[in-house]
Parts: sequence; structure tokens; C-alpha cells
Amino acid sequence: MNTVPPAATWGPWEAELPACVWRLPRHSRSVGRARARFRSQAGRWDLAEETAETAVLLLSELVTNAVRHGHVRGRHIEVRCVLAPTVLRVDVSDAGRGVPVLRQAAAEDESGRGLTLVAALATTWGVLPRRHGIGKTVWCEISR
Repeated sequence: MNTVPPAATWGPWEAELPACVWRLPRHSRSVGRARARFRSQAGRWDLAEETAETAVLLLSELVTNAVRHGHVRGRHIEVRCVLAPTVLRVDVSDAGRGVPVLRQAAAEDESGRGLTLVAALATTWGVLPRRHGIGKTVWCEISR
């Protein structure tokens, strides 16, 4: 896990890259909505199927974590996807103060594998303070 994005990937020119941003309520239905919106966006971007499906899975895990652990009532989750020449960046921001921790789930655990999946499938991932306000942004990059 990284606490800052790789310097070689992101810079002041990031604002010029194709991107999409959605605000979603902190509700379990938002996980499916995020997947559907991303699939639609992936089609507009003409993303390779493997990249798109990996992104849908990781986005689903990150939004699920934000819904479960972003404990501030009335706050929304923000999803931001940025299409760079060599990677797709997925950011999920919530108002929760806690920082996610990569852990090994026991065989009998019903949850706790989301970040393990993110760490395994993403090129890199990390956590940053939220751009605007209270909370954090958990991000990952997927090679294109």
C-alpha cells in the first residue's frame, strides 16, 4: 500500500485526462449503481474487457468498504475514475476517519478479503487524505 500516488503517473496535467465522477449515498445499493455506471463509462472509453472487468471488481470492493466503514451519517461516497495512457485510476472517497488495513481473513470469515483482492489485482493502491474535507480516498491503479 502507498500513501501517495506514484509520481511518474500523476501530475498537474491530470485534470486534462478523461475522467468521471459520481456522488453516491452511503447505502448498500450504491455498490451496484457504481458497477453499472462504470460499465457504461468503460464502454464509452472503449476499455479492454479484462481491464473493465478488473476495474468493476475493484470498484465494487472499494465502494463496499466505503459503505461499511465510512460511518458518517448523511455523507456521500465519491467515486472518481481517471483514464491515463497506461493505467486506469479508481478513487473512492468517504468521510470515515479510519484507514483501511490489509489483513489476512480467516477461512471462516464472511468478509475481510476486499483489500486483499485490491492488492492482488491492482498495479498499485493506497490511501490519501480526502481532497475536500473530512475522510480519506482509497485509490488503485489498473494497468491498461
